[in-house]
Amino acid sequence: MAELATTYSQTIKNLALASGFDACGICKAEPVGTEARLLMESWLKVGNQATMDYMERNLEKRCDPTLLVDNAKSIICLALNYYPPHLQPQDAPQFAYYAYGKDYHDVMKSRMQSLLTQIQDLIPDTRGCVFCDTAPLLERHWAAKAGLGFIGKNTMLIIPGKGSYYFLGEIIIDKELEYDAPVTKNLCGTCTRCMEACPTKAIEKPYLLNACKCISYQTIENKGEIDSSVIPFLGNRIYGCDACQQACPWNRCAHPHEVNEFIPNEKFRNLSFAQLENMSVEEYQEIFRKSAVKRAKYQGLRRNLEGIYKAKKGFEH
Repeated sequence: MAELATTYSQTIKNLALASGFDACGICKAEPVGTEARLLMESWLKVGNQATMDYMERNLEKRCDPTLLVDNAKSIICLALNYYPPHLQPQDAPQFAYYAYGKDYHDVMKSRMQSLLTQIQDLIPDTRGCVFCDTAPLLERHWAAKAGLGFIGKNTMLIIPGKGSYYFLGEIIIDKELEYDAPVTKNLCGTCTRCMEACPTKAIEKPYLLNACKCISYQTIENKGEIDSSVIPFLGNRIYGCDACQQACPWNRCAHPHEVNEFIPNEKFRNLSFAQLENMSVEEYQEIFRKSAVKRAKYQGLRRNLEGIYKAKKGFEH
């Protein structure tokens, strides 16, 4: 049985790489453990989740993936590179790299569903489900446990030799497999460049992110007005922020992705502040059709643009 699990595990990894994923690791489906749960609870207790109330819901499921899939035995963790082949000009409205192309939820889920079908062909009677930031699941925790990488001081999952510009996804199945060893060594060392680079000091201490201060939260998830303390630090950031990742030495290893769906359309590539200022709802829907940017909605982008202009006026005075 153990030999069969080993064979299945290696075959699944081979299938994952053949499907275009950049990394695949496997771990046991089980509760996260006392330490991880207490960290999550303390993070929520002081309000670091800001208005993201969904982080507080389904805490039991978030801490125990066996509650998400009947008879869950294994978590197959996957990573897909999104580092852009070409970056926006610095004077253009800046979008987080992950939002350059089509919505990663759709791209990841489509690939994972195809992989799950191949797994079911490989192991008859397998039942499972795919997840990509769509369920109460501590994705980075499981990716680290599956040996994909380690969680850095900026709370991102860092893959040694590859960096952190990766989408994460999981396939939970009801079959036991051979499990990978986690990366247990602290590979950040004494480096604090991510903390120093954060414009708003949202990384209050190593491994602790206060979403209230985070530009990504303020320009994407926040449905109200951008906090006045954050506005002066927006720069040209219209949607999200990559400052902590850009500063990370591990991302010197980043290489451009080869995913056609993540290539931005021409109108996105040529987008200027003047175009954003005069953009109609119809133009917004055309440029960002099937894009993750639609999470902020048209009014959200307008609000973010106003925030950038307020910051620039403030600096002028």
